[in-house]
Amino acid sequence: MGTLVTLHLPPGSPLAREPWVITFGGLDDPEDWEPVVCGPYERDHALALARAMVADDDLMAVVEPMLPLDGVAAIRRAVEAARAPAGDDIGTGVPGEYPGVPPEPAEVRAGWRRIAGRLTA
Repeated sequence: MGTLVTLHLPPGSPLAREPWVITFGGLDDPEDWEPVVCGPYERDHALALARAMVADDDLMAVVEPMLPLDGVAAIRRAVEAARAPAGDDIGTGVPGEYPGVPPEPAEVRAGWRRIAGRLTA
């Protein structure tokens, strides 16, 4: 069994609506393969896919939001906000409230269409 690492978001967090990516890597250090970054996914899809992968394999999956920032000024604001002192909202493990059944490919593609719609609106 592997490890899933993600942010624990408060209810109603706007980050939950952002696209999410999964980075898969080996648990053993050093591994002789490059990490695999997948996405974007809707948050529930990313968590379910990551959970399914780490359930059967010695992998680490990091599930995190992808911020669609449209320029240097927006990126600078995000970096400044990240540097500001904040509470610790990072958690590890595979909490039970995350979806357990990975989505079918058609569901993932439907999620991509929803993400594209939000990004282009």
